[in-house]
Amino acid sequence: MALNLLTPSEIKAVSFLDSTQKSNHLPKLACGFVAKRKDLGASNSRRIICLVQTPPPAWPGRAIPELAAKKWDGPKPISIVGSTGSIGTQTLDIVAENPDKFRIVALAAGSNVTLLADQVKTFRPQLVAVRNESLIDELRDALADADYKPEIVAGQDGVVEVARHTEAVTVVTGIVGCAGLKPTVAAIEAGKDIALANKETLIAGGPFVLPLAHKHKVKILPADSEHSAIFQCIQGLPEGALRRILLTASGGAFRDWPVEKLKEAKVADALKHPNWNMGKKITVDSATLFNKGLEVIEAHYLFGAEYDDIEIIIHPQSIIHSMIETQDSSVLAQLGWPDMRLPILYTLSWPDRVYSSEITWPRLDLCKLGSLTFKEPDNVKYPSMDLAYAAGRAGGTMTGVMSAANEKAVEMFIDEKISYLDIFKVVELTCDKHREELVSAPSLDEIIHYDLWARQYATGLQLTSSPVPV
Repeated sequence: MALNLLTPSEIKAVSFLDSTQKSNHLPKLACGFVAKRKDLGASNSRRIICLVQTPPPAWPGRAIPELAAKKWDGPKPISIVGSTGSIGTQTLDIVAENPDKFRIVALAAGSNVTLLADQVKTFRPQLVAVRNESLIDELRDALADADYKPEIVAGQDGVVEVARHTEAVTVVTGIVGCAGLKPTVAAIEAGKDIALANKETLIAGGPFVLPLAHKHKVKILPADSEHSAIFQCIQGLPEGALRRILLTASGGAFRDWPVEKLKEAKVADALKHPNWNMGKKITVDSATLFNKGLEVIEAHYLFGAEYDDIEIIIHPQSIIHSMIETQDSSVLAQLGWPDMRLPILYTLSWPDRVYSSEITWPRLDLCKLGSLTFKEPDNVKYPSMDLAYAAGRAGGTMTGVMSAANEKAVEMFIDEKISYLDIFKVVELTCDKHREELVSAPSLDEIIHYDLWARQYATGLQLTSSPVPV
């Protein structure tokens, strides 16, 4: 039975979204600050500046490499947290193709012992961790006949040891969810640069992680395609040159559906991405556009742009991975075939560019492609955008709560416990409730606490006509 919730057009009337409306009297949030509209004249009448203190961005609108001596000899030493997942395996593909540029010193995985054992035999890391402690004997058995045996550690503590391995210069963070936060924090405290593939590091942990990274002089390099595109476009910009960020989105499974038809959407419909095959969670996020809303928040934390200066554009071909506009109105874009290996490679090699063969890295042929098209996203079809911008402006623990509530709502939708339109309402209700306890400058423990709280609260919504928490 699905929750009897509001339609996308009705959602805007709920209190949490008041911070995105045109009223000059925005709600006072539980953390004690008031969101106010900044008067910038008629041409900027929608601009809203939230007065909550925000952490320093990873890259304040520009990226200029330091002319410091290398910290290593020979191939660059890399640790991977989440080596058997999509990000981890693609990173290892890059290392395999460029053994003169990169080498693996430590690997951590969750429970795929068979694949992890194969990776150990191929890349010969010094240290290996398996998060599922019950599988450590199975891993040792799988490596019994290997001619090389690394040190093996288990559990979350073992994953942390991989993240802060003494020789590693860069740590690739490929673990999904808040489980990746503690290893990432450990790597930062150990002075390791972060190849960031874990969204929760900034979406949930930004207020804590960014000051820590600045304290330890650690670079956070984005490994997802959109933020890598922005990062590539800001190379060498002078201070203050960035004017606007343009995040491109495929539009997902429902980009050509009329909004009135969304109440009929089934799980199978949401999983029919028009461009490629992905996991269920990210495919549904692409359909709802929550993936792009989360990327807006991540872009704010990475590059320091105000939320009014970050825009979403539907780009069905997914060739332009994102764009920036400079102060003189010039627009810079990064283009390429959809392939996660390129942004991963750039995080590992920056500021250098590594030659890639045409056999394994097809070059972009614009004449073969033909045309690129764009359209403005529909806020009625995609109420996730209003929710994400409102959460971002609230700041603190609100963004992590929104992300966790969305993850739980998508899980319930895939399990057919709620309808497609219910996803937006579950997230909105959870965020609205969290205003009572919002923490503007959270500790790591508070971030993890409210991540768990949001999942429990979203799960506890009654499946009745009156959607209030149990």
